[in-house]
Amino acid sequence: MAGRDHGRTIQWLTRICLQSRPELWLYPDQGLKVQAYRKGRARPDGSLAPSGAFVGQGEYADPDDVLMVVEVTSYDTDTDQRDRVEKPRAYAQTGIPVYLLIDRDTCEVTVYSEPDGVRYENAHTVPFGKPVALPGPVEITLETEALKEWVR
Repeated sequence: MAGRDHGRTIQWLTRICLQSRPELWLYPDQGLKVQAYRKGRARPDGSLAPSGAFVGQGEYADPDDVLMVVEVTSYDTDTDQRDRVEKPRAYAQTGIPVYLLIDRDTCEVTVYSEPDGVRYENAHTVPFGKPVALPGPVEITLETEALKEWVR
C-alpha cells in the first residue's frame, strides 16, 4: 500500500529533477524491460531519462536512456525483498547507472551506483535530513529534510 505520502515523495523528487536538469523528466511508473526481475519487467516509482525517451515504446520500455530509477518503500510485507534486494540487483544487471531508494521504514536514502552487470559496486546511505549527492550521470544534490514529513 503506497499511500498519498508515497506520491507526494515522487512529486517532491520530480520538482527537484526538473529544476536541476530541465532536459530530463522523472517518469512515474514507467514499465521497464529489465534482466532477471519478475519475468523481465519492472515498474519503478520513477525513471529519470531525457524528455521524450519513451515515446512509442509501449507499456514496457527499453531502459537504455534511463539515468536513474527510484523506489519509495511502501508499508507492506514484500517491500524488503522487492525494493532492497531484488530491484537493486535487477537494475544493476540491466546497467542503469543510479538506483535511488527512499526508505520510509528506516528514514534513510540510499544511492546505489557503479553497476558492474551483477550488482552495484557503491551504496551510500544517509538519514533523512542530510543532503545526498546523486553521482553522474545524474549529478543532482538532494536536500532530504522534507522527507521527514512523509513517514509514519
